[in-house]
Amino acid sequence: MKGIRCGELHTKKDFQELMLSVLEPLKPHYSKGRARLDLGVTAAHYDQGAVWMEAFSRPLWGLVPFWAGGGRDSGFEEIYQRGLSAGTDENSPEYWGECGSFDQRFVEMAAISYGILFAPQIVWDPLSETEKENLSRYLNKINEHPLPVCNWILFAVLVNIAMKKAGRPYSQRMLEEYLEGLETFYLGEGWYQDGDSGQKDYYISFAIHFYCLVYAKVMEKEDAGRSALYKERAMTFARQFIYWFDEDGDAIPFGRSLTYRFSQVSFFGACLLAGIEPFPIDVMKGLIARHLRSWMERPIFDRDGILTIGYGYPNLIMAERYNAPGSPYWAMKTFAFLMLPDEHPFWQAKEAPLPALSPDCPMPQADMFVRHYGNHTTAFVPGVYSPSGHGQTAAKYGKFAYDSKFSISVAKSCFELHENAPDNMLAFVMDGYVYVRRICMESKITDTGVFSKWSPAPGIIVETMVTPNEKGHVRRHRIISDRECTVFDCGFAIRREEIPDDRGTSGACATGFSFTEDKGWAQAGNRDSFCRVEAEQGTGQVILADPNTNLLYPKTAIPAVKYQIVKGEQELVTIVTADIKGDEGKL
Repeated sequence: MKGIRCGELHTKKDFQELMLSVLEPLKPHYSKGRARLDLGVTAAHYDQGAVWMEAFSRPLWGLVPFWAGGGRDSGFEEIYQRGLSAGTDENSPEYWGECGSFDQRFVEMAAISYGILFAPQIVWDPLSETEKENLSRYLNKINEHPLPVCNWILFAVLVNIAMKKAGRPYSQRMLEEYLEGLETFYLGEGWYQDGDSGQKDYYISFAIHFYCLVYAKVMEKEDAGRSALYKERAMTFARQFIYWFDEDGDAIPFGRSLTYRFSQVSFFGACLLAGIEPFPIDVMKGLIARHLRSWMERPIFDRDGILTIGYGYPNLIMAERYNAPGSPYWAMKTFAFLMLPDEHPFWQAKEAPLPALSPDCPMPQADMFVRHYGNHTTAFVPGVYSPSGHGQTAAKYGKFAYDSKFSISVAKSCFELHENAPDNMLAFVMDGYVYVRRICMESKITDTGVFSKWSPAPGIIVETMVTPNEKGHVRRHRIISDRECTVFDCGFAIRREEIPDDRGTSGACATGFSFTEDKGWAQAGNRDSFCRVEAEQGTGQVILADPNTNLLYPKTAIPAVKYQIVKGEQELVTIVTADIKGDEGKL
């Protein structure tokens, strides 16, 4: 397992070399006909033809801006010209297969369309007339089948504008239908929801806004009104979205598709592509560079240099049902800025820190309240989400807090507390099961915090008010229960390299991890971070979470206060204090 050293990241060449260093290890794994990229044996819910097409297509998110900005790599040029031909030829043994309703292949068509739009000299022009006909016919299949009502509709937008620009058949009717449908997603303050799911997560930044800015760049003359609108919304969105990052460039791990990792900052690359500057160029350059360095220092690549499924390290526990071995290369969208011309000010700018931000940023349209603590950033949410069937939904949307440095944990099971790893959850233990916030019935983002009315299980209603402060946050719970049970109010997960030998009231290991449990409070810390959870009632307990449940750190401990719940109504007040002591380091 290894990271990539990426040095200064100042010049265009620096960023180009970094992008290529991420993709270079892929070359031995392309098939003979170049249309298939075989990166592993784990499965997704879609068929193998779509798996191969996905792995083939996603590197284009980095290669296309590289080519558009003047970069050359004969190896990848040959791979993609041959692969596009073989993958779309029905008579080829490497044909990607027929498309059906809600087909994963439609997702991957967006990257190919990106290439036709911005790097036709590599992706389109060298193809023969027959190859162009096969490719355009294959892409147009997206107009023949229904798509999920979410960011997917913009894949069809990209395909149709690519075909329009290439002078090939396209559907103006479907283009207009999807663009009009997008307006039903818009909420205000720059925020969309991801279609009928209602989710507000990274898909708003690295999908909806990203594709809208591509549209604004390509269609500025033909559709000036929409292009201007999309740019205006992106400018507004940026003023809140920047709060999702801390001073080191690390982002808040929130929502699904976290295996796309450094795509978290791709929105700002799309802004540069579209020619808008929600922040000064040196600020955006600093954020992009710090974000990329942070990710490259983590063990996110395997021994052969292939991006793995996971977050801070390889981890299938947190994966969604649509994460195939090639899925993580969606991260290459961040490199959209590589198509900026050599004389663009971005390449001469020096990195600047984040702009001066007020500590608190309520985001009612995003169902979120974000606080900057100086060396880490926390998002507080009411647990508003719809069951998606993608996996780990409660962990990715339902916790009280999501932090750029502490990260979050996901559950291995609902049977044992240490397997459930319920950091930043109020975890009810009943009849051998662990229940956490699942159904949010009411919610409100105020100027000072987050309110939610929710239920972990039938017969129990909880009203929770989370109020951030300078040292952490306070949770006030009003619980109405029809049964007696045990509940744990859990804090942030703390990295531990070793399990302490002494499982008494306190323990320590050579790497600096220690914990303490006492009446009314518990705490855990290491040389880099610290969390304390306390209350006037209850008993402190530190949960030694199962390995590989936290997204950044393979072994963690979660301080908590244990309460006994009685039938009827009662109120609990839990104080959570958390701190990052210095440079947290990378694994």
